Amino acid sequence: MVQSMPNHEYKMTKFRSIFWHRRDLRIEDNIGLFEASKSSKNLIGTYVLDPNLLDLNRTTSEAKNWFLGESLIELQKNWEERGSRLLILNGDPIILISKLVNLIKAECIYWNENIEPYEINRDKLITDKLSKEKIKVYTFLDQLIVNPSNIKTNNNEPYKVYGPFYRKWIDRINKTNVSNNNLIQISRTSEKIRGIDDKELSLIKNSDLNYCITRKSKSIYDLLYLNRFKDTNLCPCKPGESESIKQLNFFITKGGINSYYQARDIPSLESTSNLSAALSLGTISCRAVWNSAQLSKVIATEKYQINSIDAWIKELAWREFYQNALINFPELEKGPYREKWLNFPWQNKPNWFEDWCNGFTGIPIIDAAMRQLKYSGWMHNRCRMIVASFLVKDLLIDWRWGELFFMKSLVDGDLASNNGGWQWSASSGMDPKPMRIFNPFRQASKFDQDGNYIRKWIPELSHISTANLLSGEILSVERNGYPEPIINHKNQTLIFKELYSKIK
Repeated sequence: MVQSMPNHEYKMTKFRSIFWHRRDLRIEDNIGLFEASKSSKNLIGTYVLDPNLLDLNRTTSEAKNWFLGESLIELQKNWEERGSRLLILNGDPIILISKLVNLIKAECIYWNENIEPYEINRDKLITDKLSKEKIKVYTFLDQLIVNPSNIKTNNNEPYKVYGPFYRKWIDRINKTNVSNNNLIQISRTSEKIRGIDDKELSLIKNSDLNYCITRKSKSIYDLLYLNRFKDTNLCPCKPGESESIKQLNFFITKGGINSYYQARDIPSLESTSNLSAALSLGTISCRAVWNSAQLSKVIATEKYQINSIDAWIKELAWREFYQNALINFPELEKGPYREKWLNFPWQNKPNWFEDWCNGFTGIPIIDAAMRQLKYSGWMHNRCRMIVASFLVKDLLIDWRWGELFFMKSLVDGDLASNNGGWQWSASSGMDPKPMRIFNPFRQASKFDQDGNYIRKWIPELSHISTANLLSGEILSVERNGYPEPIINHKNQTLIFKELYSKIK
């Protein structure tokens, strides 16, 4: 469970402190950093490249590492502009944080809490270690708008269904006046933070802390220049605090938020905010996003605009619903919420899975979406639902295979949201409607009516008529090397339903 924010009783004396960045790669509107800056005579920042969170086979992707590396470079510059430094270290945080604290004789360390099971356990071990060393540890809740301990049912239990969760979430926000443009910010950009001197920095460089110096360091070099993710121009998520603010402002000021309800499901349109990676790694705060939506509602003049803004706000609530679910039910990381799914007889054909991963299933909307993921590091949310349903209920492949592949591919890979989305699609998660099967051809006809999305990502089919492109009825002589369908949708879903009816 995420720790609650402690009661602070600061003395007049200010301390030598460290702020540890994790999923909050920004200076502005950072609760923990704001508190640290108020209460420190000397303050430096640190970020630890934790091998457990940089595992390309399990926990991250090259696209996400690119986003992380570029964001860290900007964050480091922002610290220097304020008169201090961000020290990027490489290794086990349990060892390195303690060593850094003792090396510079820090009296306090501040950080914002994380919600994933590994991070919660890691932070507890670090807190226990520092407490034994008489180091003050102050932690804050920054990545959620509402504290999970404040969202409970009347029986004081965590919510398991989105609808009532959303109503309680909105109620809590309204009662705390978050909507009153109540941004929490660190000091103004013109104000300075006093850091450490050159002698102390030299000690750090010459220590065994694995200190990294921006682009010249091996670890940052690995994240960026040994990284095979090269199609950064195709990726709609832009790294760094300044770019995140630009993307939010563009979405708000150019009216994207006002047409979101109508356009959000059309993958060929630039109709979403593209802030998923920014929220995941914290180059922008959830409060800044919330407040921008509220300001949009104030000036909205049409009902459809207000509906669109509310639809976007509900996506923020979905993000927090999934994070609350992971906090309260950490076992979701390992398997299904609905235990009966542990007994499903998956077929798990490796060749079908490989075709799905590479966008060669012969089903145009599926392959377009998977190629978008491969080349851009991102996939439209409607398409995420379509390909997930197809993997589970057409190919009869364990949803956890897809969940892991997404984490190894997405620029915005986030355990809570990714797990929640896959369990929703697989019908194994927290949902009052346990059975959904998406027909990929109907989905294509409904959400890619002109075939523009399919043609963009499968150029070898650009000459095919729209009707045949959407239905998948493409003659062999017209395929230009594009494969025949590997399965028949109707037949496979009948098999799935029969297998599902037998599990207990």
